[in-house]
Amino acid sequence: MRISGGAARGVTLSVPKGDAVRPATDGLRQAVFSSLAARVPGAVFLDLFAGSGAYGLEALSRGAVGGTFVEKNAKAAACLKQNVVAVCKSLKRDESGLKVLQGDVLDWTLNAVDAAPDLVFIDPPYDIIEVVAPKIFARLDELLKAVRDPLVVFEMPGEIVLKPEGWTCVKRLGSGGKRQPVVAFFRASQALT
Repeated sequence: MRISGGAARGVTLSVPKGDAVRPATDGLRQAVFSSLAARVPGAVFLDLFAGSGAYGLEALSRGAVGGTFVEKNAKAAACLKQNVVAVCKSLKRDESGLKVLQGDVLDWTLNAVDAAPDLVFIDPPYDIIEVVAPKIFARLDELLKAVRDPLVVFEMPGEIVLKPEGWTCVKRLGSGGKRQPVVAFFRASQALT
């Protein structure tokens, strides 16, 4: 798996052996970032269930200024840290403004995030989505209340349709076949009025 666009395009990302992570496909990530386009440069991101860090690192390659990765699995977090170093080296920048937090997404504290993110990437294990999604969106309500127009990018299997309270799905990308990934873009409902 590689960074698919931006200044670090082509950098190979490490992933742990086994089934600790399920990386987003290059094609789906390209579609996501084509849709995000002008929202990425200058943005701060939050990458939840980060795995290899593909979403956040892709954003960094395309002009995001920094962000926070949250990953529970120790092997995945170790690969993620290597990936941060590799992408930063390619970008000829230091790692300031980037943080890797190893822990459960539902346990991270709001003060662990240095700056409220403009973009939130969420790519949880598919079998826990319907349980964790309401809890995550409730936490994001608090974290993002000061952000003018936050955007949440949520990867899930196509058969799942999320309707989190206070959020509106404004776009879905992907085929949506059974167990085939789709990405839903959510905006705070108040930002749409």
